[in-house]
Amino acid sequence: MMHVIRMPDLGEGIAEVEVVAWRVLPGDVVAEDQVLADVMTDKATVEIPSPVSGRVASLGCEIGTMLAVGADLIRIELEGEGATPPAAPSPSPAGAAKPPAAIAGTTPVRDAPAIGPSTPGQRPLASPAVRARARELGIELGDVPASGPGGRVVHADLDACVARASGGRPGTVRTTARPSVSAAGVHSEKIVGLRRKIAQRMQDAKRRIPHFTYVEEVDVSELEALRERLNAKWGASRGHLTLLAFLVRAVVVAVREFPQVNARFDDDAGVLSRHDAVHVGIATQTDAGLLVPVLRDAQVRDLWGCAAEVVRLADAARSGKAVRDELTGSTITITSLGRLGGIMSTPVINHPEVAIVGVNRIALRPAIRDGMVVARQMMNLSSSFDHRVVDGAVAATFVQYLREHLEHPAMLFVE
Repeated sequence: MMHVIRMPDLGEGIAEVEVVAWRVLPGDVVAEDQVLADVMTDKATVEIPSPVSGRVASLGCEIGTMLAVGADLIRIELEGEGATPPAAPSPSPAGAAKPPAAIAGTTPVRDAPAIGPSTPGQRPLASPAVRARARELGIELGDVPASGPGGRVVHADLDACVARASGGRPGTVRTTARPSVSAAGVHSEKIVGLRRKIAQRMQDAKRRIPHFTYVEEVDVSELEALRERLNAKWGASRGHLTLLAFLVRAVVVAVREFPQVNARFDDDAGVLSRHDAVHVGIATQTDAGLLVPVLRDAQVRDLWGCAAEVVRLADAARSGKAVRDELTGSTITITSLGRLGGIMSTPVINHPEVAIVGVNRIALRPAIRDGMVVARQMMNLSSSFDHRVVDGAVAATFVQYLREHLEHPAMLFVE
């Protein structure tokens, strides 16, 4: 018996997801609860497990496909002729979030044909992994003799093809094929998964938001001296403080005076929502791309609490373990490239927020103090604002407020 496993409803109003990885291939034997695929919803990746044991008959789509909830995800041939279809999961109570592991809509189908053409002259049958490897090797799948089930091209067929081309030396598979790719001078890569989400979000933010960027120079000499003293005295017991913890504190203090920048603008509904709580998005570079984990309720955390949470969130994002709730709901974002921060930047607002504070690198520069040229630790803040709801004067005054408190850090702790 063949079972069609359909894309489950992951809750939270999600209508479609992107298939970003297959964990199995046609012909693989899978056990119940074994992960079949990774799908991406918003910025969170969710694993889809199998509700049954059996053999993978066919995959429903290629990597990068946007799949609607309820669409065919994968077909599995159940073990044994008399296999019983799995019971459908009990519906969740109204308003309750469904667990990511819940698989809904597994439908029994007898004698279902494999997905994809099988007649001569049509697209060759092959798994997404085989297609990707063929592209990397510069091999046209239509020219490869297929030995897999139902005329499917498998990895062994690619190995045999390249071995023939290299005079029977299997060990030269990669070196033999690469010139055919690089000779044309073009290396194409399909943008999928997180990278596609980033591209969509950046394009949407720039298209919808009229950005206004304001750059100001900040003398952080006193702040750096204070940070070094605090780390020397309590670093071992309380944790290491970075500049970011002080900047979060400065933002918390500043938005009390400028609540219009700690806000989210629903431009479809024409509603600006100002927030009492300060949920700071921390732009974080990962191997997969840019993520923005959220430091929630920064207004009730001390310096060490902020520093520890930033480290935890960054580790979760970079290891791929950040959950959806940790990647959504920010009210204002801080972005920094650290030592690569440059002199200035024009950060893109994290829509639907209305402000983003960009941190450029700290450098020792000459400055005039009391008529004397002295060396000071200087840093630029490059901040962008949504000009539809934040006026230029408000934005500039907000940044000047940040500058004043960063240059005189004792003011950060005066209530």
